[in-house]
Amino acid sequence: MTTNEKIMTIPKPLVTFNQWFILISVTVSLVTGLHFLLLVPLLSGLSGLLTGFNPVLRLAKSFLSKPSSTNIQEDYKQLQFNQTIAVSCLTLSLIGFYIGLPILGYIFSIMVAVASGVALLGFCVGCFIRYQWQQFQYRRTTK
Repeated sequence: MTTNEKIMTIPKPLVTFNQWFILISVTVSLVTGLHFLLLVPLLSGLSGLLTGFNPVLRLAKSFLSKPSSTNIQEDYKQLQFNQTIAVSCLTLSLIGFYIGLPILGYIFSIMVAVASGVALLGFCVGCFIRYQWQQFQYRRTTK
């Protein structure tokens, strides 16, 4: 990284809001059996990945009481990595529910809910996966 390269970050309260939003959306979907509700976090995350505009984060940003820069910051690339995993799992979940493989739907939606819940408790599964992947790549290039 050069000294002129800017590191993109996102305020932690926005990340936390997104985790709660995903957890609640998936839980409500599973409890009610209204699996189409999984489309809400899926489309929001997909929008963020493809266009950089995540409506959930935009909504949450309007509730920040102090300037974004005064909050603890999270790595934007890490958020994008985590969103990629969540979008992939939610897509597979919806496919499972709508092609008659509900076990597949439950497995992938529960994985997303558990990852969001665990992240709220302080352990980021996506961060762990990304770190292990980066370590693997580093070890492979140094051999």
